[in-house]
Amino acid sequence: MKLGVCYYPEHWPEERWSTDARLMRETGLERVRLGEFAWARIEPALGEFDWGWLDRAVEALADEGLEIILGTPTATPPRWLVDRMPDMVAIDRDGKPRGFGSRRHYCFSHPGYREQASRITQALAERYGKHPAVVGWQIDNEYGCHDTVQSFSPAARDEFREWLANRYGSIDALNEAWGNVFWSMEYASFDQVELPNLTVTEANPSHWLAFRRFSSDQVIRFNATQVSILRRHSPGREITHNAMGFYTGYDHFALAEQIDVLGWDNYPLGFLEQFRFSVEDKCNYGRTGHPDIAAFHHDLYRGCAKDGRWSVLEQQPGPVNWASHNPAPAPGMVELWTIEAAAHGAEMLCYFRWRQAPFAQEQMHAGLLRPDGRPAPALEEARQSFAALEQIGPIGEPVKHAAIIFDYEAEWVTQIQPQGENLSALWAAFECYSALREHGLNVDFVRPGAALKDYSIVVMPCLPMVPATCVAALAQCEAQIVIGPRTGSKTEEFAIPRSLAPGLLRQVIPMTVTHSESLRPGVEHPGAGWNLTRWLDHIEPGSGTMPDLVCDDGTVACWRNGRTRYIAG
Repeated sequence: MKLGVCYYPEHWPEERWSTDARLMRETGLERVRLGEFAWARIEPALGEFDWGWLDRAVEALADEGLEIILGTPTATPPRWLVDRMPDMVAIDRDGKPRGFGSRRHYCFSHPGYREQASRITQALAERYGKHPAVVGWQIDNEYGCHDTVQSFSPAARDEFREWLANRYGSIDALNEAWGNVFWSMEYASFDQVELPNLTVTEANPSHWLAFRRFSSDQVIRFNATQVSILRRHSPGREITHNAMGFYTGYDHFALAEQIDVLGWDNYPLGFLEQFRFSVEDKCNYGRTGHPDIAAFHHDLYRGCAKDGRWSVLEQQPGPVNWASHNPAPAPGMVELWTIEAAAHGAEMLCYFRWRQAPFAQEQMHAGLLRPDGRPAPALEEARQSFAALEQIGPIGEPVKHAAIIFDYEAEWVTQIQPQGENLSALWAAFECYSALREHGLNVDFVRPGAALKDYSIVVMPCLPMVPATCVAALAQCEAQIVIGPRTGSKTEEFAIPRSLAPGLLRQVIPMTVTHSESLRPGVEHPGAGWNLTRWLDHIEPGSGTMPDLVCDDGTVACWRNGRTRYIAG
């Protein structure tokens, strides 16, 4: 695994660049990511490019033998571009413009912005695409960060209507698929369909699901355009993007099909504070991170990635600036996180960032160097990591034990209609992952329909929509199968199956979910060393399906038919 760092030469005096490059090499760093937020410095005005500083920065790094990953700067459209196209900014769910003054303020559906994004990408690719030190490209930065996949702009509305027409063919087909006879919601034409955000009460869940699919497709299209440009002008260079932790706003499987290496940004302490961990966990793991946070995402993104190729494009080196509390990692944790990534098969790990910024929004975000340019604690751990990796040597392929079937649309369904607090397909997958890892099992994440023949156990934590290809794969494998609640509970268009849940999975475990209930906190059905909480599916068993785990009060928590189990709650 190669080590790298994220570097922002535009933040520092030019006379410092060669010193930084030398220190990077001496630390054991081999790759440098730069340029992803520098559009205004590269192009101060439309068509007026200032390449000189970036040319010199690239050469300073190349002179020390460092390899460069250039970022396309499309996450930070400059002020002059917003002034020329004020309607290019995204509109939030409340109908308010997401204005200039930070980042990710563009709308994926705006045709003018897409054209400008392609133009700056091509300009960069033409200038640096064949530079011997440039070995790769990062497209944009953290799609969806700050809740920016969805835009409720006029441009999004117009393209959504076109997307609907292509998907359904006729407005009658849409009305039928969505069940718009309910509440007199039927449309006479696609031009009548609005975005689902400003309704009096909740919009039709089918409407929301269609919009989530559309919004994801907009990201994938935006990414594909840049990939095409880079392939054309920078042949032989690898293309990546940096995904985020616990983020599901677009289909990462679809995005990963377009690029060579899927990256993600690993902030174990920030994620622990920011997401739904208990106060006890936040105290116990405050300076180490929950032991499964990084591992879960390493394996998830390995599963999403084409050919299983993935990297860490940003690694937390110290306190961050964006969580509710921002502790420093315990001594040794930066090295541990580095070695952990290598053990999970990462091709590269980049620390974020080289030197802590003394200004602007991220001035409290630590780097390998302090703002004054002197070493921060993580610099020595990066050196130690380089030495440790050289001693460890190549890491082989892991033995296949368990597969978790996961799909991003599953999380969209549970977000749109959770039917109870804290019910989430993503977090069901995380909890199952933790349980499997506690038993020492290696875990792969696979899409519905993927081949399952090499696994001894296959888990579907929560997959409301189950395609026929998935059922066929389950039937063909020889593994123990564990199905979680709500799996098979919805059709592709977000309706209850005519034969009720679990729909097509009845071929794998004959049974019918007659009704479901969500359980408030404190309501539990205790069993022999375990409790059923949060959710309960009531089951009418079919031929050969028998209770497998029964609560003390007689409630069936798990049903079994041969090698297949259904967890009812």
